[in-house]
Amino acid sequence: MLPSDPTSTTTITSVSTDDVDGKKTVTYLFEDSRRQNLRLRRTKSVARAEEITKEAEKVRKSQPDKPCHRPRDSLFSWSSEFRDFTGLVNWGFLLLFMGGLRLSLENLLKYGIRIDPFQWLIVLNGGTAEFSIENPSVFLFIYINVHILFTLWVEKLLVKERIVWNQALLLHACNLFLIILIPVISSWTLKDKFGLVGLTLLCTVYTITFLKLWSYIHVNYWCRLVRSKSQHRRRAFSVAHPYPPDIDNGKAVDEMVSYPNNLSIRDLYFFMAVPTLCYELNFPRTSRIRKRFLIKRAIEVFLGMQVVLGLFQQWIIPSVKNSLQTFSKMEPIPATERLLKLAIPNHLLWLVWFYLCFHSYFNMLGEVLRFADRDFYGDWWNATNIDVFWRSWNMPIHRWAVRHLYMPLIERGYGKTISSVSVFFLSAFFHEYLVSVPLRMFNLWAFCGMMMQIPLSALSQFVEKKAGQRLGNVLVWMSLILGQPLCIMMYYHDYVITHFGKDLMEQFSRMR
Repeated sequence: MLPSDPTSTTTITSVSTDDVDGKKTVTYLFEDSRRQNLRLRRTKSVARAEEITKEAEKVRKSQPDKPCHRPRDSLFSWSSEFRDFTGLVNWGFLLLFMGGLRLSLENLLKYGIRIDPFQWLIVLNGGTAEFSIENPSVFLFIYINVHILFTLWVEKLLVKERIVWNQALLLHACNLFLIILIPVISSWTLKDKFGLVGLTLLCTVYTITFLKLWSYIHVNYWCRLVRSKSQHRRRAFSVAHPYPPDIDNGKAVDEMVSYPNNLSIRDLYFFMAVPTLCYELNFPRTSRIRKRFLIKRAIEVFLGMQVVLGLFQQWIIPSVKNSLQTFSKMEPIPATERLLKLAIPNHLLWLVWFYLCFHSYFNMLGEVLRFADRDFYGDWWNATNIDVFWRSWNMPIHRWAVRHLYMPLIERGYGKTISSVSVFFLSAFFHEYLVSVPLRMFNLWAFCGMMMQIPLSALSQFVEKKAGQRLGNVLVWMSLILGQPLCIMMYYHDYVITHFGKDLMEQFSRMR
């Protein structure tokens, strides 16, 4: 039946004929024009609403009441397009400065002036005021050259085809293993002759040497593979020069070093000196040394060292000592108070050290050696999650990990998860190595802290996705500000218990 509503108009949209029990039936499909008009009005409702709003706004402005209001969001609303908070940033820095100044005055009134550069020389020399050429740190700093030259000797044997790659790989592995093992053996056999600072610097130099020689061996391995393929190609096609030099750039090509001409003492030691961990046959070089730039960086290094040592003596050491008793008794509120009190000077010290090392010292070293790649750090302060932070704050380490560990594992068929965990595992090992060996104890706090970055990275990415990039950046800063002082307090507590016993803790308690 047709619709009986006289106010509606219908249209036949389709007709179908069916055969049911031998009888033909016709089915008509109708569409109500009112519904069609309703759908049409809905599609144009937004535009119509805007037109009505504009017309109402014109009428409102034509009134003689001189209207001054219009639809606007508050500046602190997320929907507002206002983004200039320079004044609030200045206020925050001023408030932070005043709070730091108050803590500094409190520290001076309580402990007096504790800065003494001569004491650092004593600590560096192993606890004695008399410097001796028989200091084991001096010998071990010189001894590292044996491992460097041994690596070069093995590479030359490979070029001369006196040994095969499997034999060279075994020699390289033993050499790299000894580089890591020697500071460990020395610290345990010559306990009283090593200073804490001297042994820390020694472990740092040996770690850097380990990573650089790994890169040197790896790159030369790549060069041998390419050289072997090019030799097979020449034999197959009887071509004297498979890669003919560019006539227009002949001079530039002649100045480029190619394998195996790079296997020289000068080339290797230049790589050991430049501020990078990744070896190349031809590093980018600057045309000249900028004297003013070099002087500025040298002044920053000198003054920065004094600031770091002064902050450590005046602020860090008393705060850590005062936290020993409360941290040992596991008193939550006093321990939290000590943690927050240590967090400010420790974070300030870390920021100064970062600028001193990654900007001042590396740029000074790069300028002297005319090393052109100055990409030592990214904008880690804008990191929206932990993963971005670790990829941007230490570019030499990140570049080495990607080039010599992550990508080789990917190329061998391992997944991204296994490759990423391997990178964090190696980083955790060296973090623990640089702390435990100088302290002569193995509690794995630094190792566990680095491995915990994996779930923390996943958590920060979840927070960034659900709550926005700003809150993700806040989480990164919280991990930096609170994580380091907590690790320092745990290691200092265990160091005192391990080497001095509980009697010293009782002395600290009586002193307080």
